[in-house]
Amino acid sequence: QVQLVESGGGLVQAGGSLRLSCAVSGSIFSINTMGWYRQAPGKQRELVSSITRGGNTNYADSVKDRFTISRDNAKNTVYLQMNSLKPEDTAVYYCNGIIRLYSWGQGTQVTVSA
Repeated sequence: QVQLVESGGGLVQAGGSLRLSCAVSGSIFSINTMGWYRQAPGKQRELVSSITRGGNTNYADSVKDRFTISRDNAKNTVYLQMNSLKPEDTAVYYCNGIIRLYSWGQGTQVTVSA
């Protein structure tokens, strides 16, 4: 059974940085496109960024040039480096597949103060 465990969130001032990690159990990691999602209070969950097995990346316009997604296939881990954080980035961040979704993890809270 696939398990997704996110970590690395916290409270940061606007302009600061955080690095999120997502540990993925199961051998599917090396063959799947993975993504980072976020859900702000009162809003729907949205896809922030994705990365293919080969390292091709995509970003939502709202985070382009500020966030960087990466993955370590040997460690079954996907990362999200978040720089120049803004208050509107405040949300719970989750990782999951793209083509196929698995059970959601608990997420990690990111709070950006003005």
